[in-house]
Amino acid sequence: MNLLLLLDEDFLPDGTARLTGRRAQHAREVLRAEPGESLRVGHLGGLTGTGEVLENSAGVLHLRVTLTEPPPPRAGIDLLLAIPRPKALKKVLPAVASLGVDRIVLLNAARVEKSYFDSKVLDPAFVHELLIQGLEQARDTRLPEVLVRERFRPFVEDELDAFFGPQTLRLLPHPPARQSLRALGVGLAQRVVLAIGPDGGWVPFEADLLEAHGFHPFSLGPRILRVETAVPALLGQVALLREDIAAPPATTLT
Repeated sequence: MNLLLLLDEDFLPDGTARLTGRRAQHAREVLRAEPGESLRVGHLGGLTGTGEVLENSAGVLHLRVTLTEPPPPRAGIDLLLAIPRPKALKKVLPAVASLGVDRIVLLNAARVEKSYFDSKVLDPAFVHELLIQGLEQARDTRLPEVLVRERFRPFVEDELDAFFGPQTLRLLPHPPARQSLRALGVGLAQRVVLAIGPDGGWVPFEADLLEAHGFHPFSLGPRILRVETAVPALLGQVALLREDIAAPPATTLT
């Protein structure tokens, strides 16, 4: 945990914050913070800063809070994700929160097991906790928006355009494709949405429907990756391509 996230209800009338539960336990047992020391904190949905420890006793952490810094900039990436195995989803959700994804649609698909919808991992409270873990790791304060949709075609045909907007570059990593991600002009796009299929990939009907709604297929290369590997790899590639465009050209000393 690289950031203690503070909730609205943690703040006392005098502006200090009182934490209990997991966060207080972490400060006491892992950080071993003593009164007078400063911890890095952030207000969920707001600024980051420091918290001076006033008290760190069993089960209670009392902080004097100063919030002055913005959280890390957003990635400008959204994710349309066929629901993976529950164990994989438990890894993916903290990762996408850490990497600054703004919106996630967890979508049913032909190769998604129906039993996945009964998993506790899709419980809103459990999803929230996994996203919080990702924010704590990345020193971020802004939660991604998460939707769960049990019907593929109605979402793509009726909701997708309104949810992701017309100006978003839509990308479809799909093994049969040949063109590279770099060839799709990722660096020039203000926003990007990635449609990542389940282990086994999108079936032809799903891939065709996504293409009909503006998704551009591209190749990830010769290796077939599991979802929990493909998601951070793709997010990293998109971020790197956009950085290459945004970075000023290097100067040469003569």
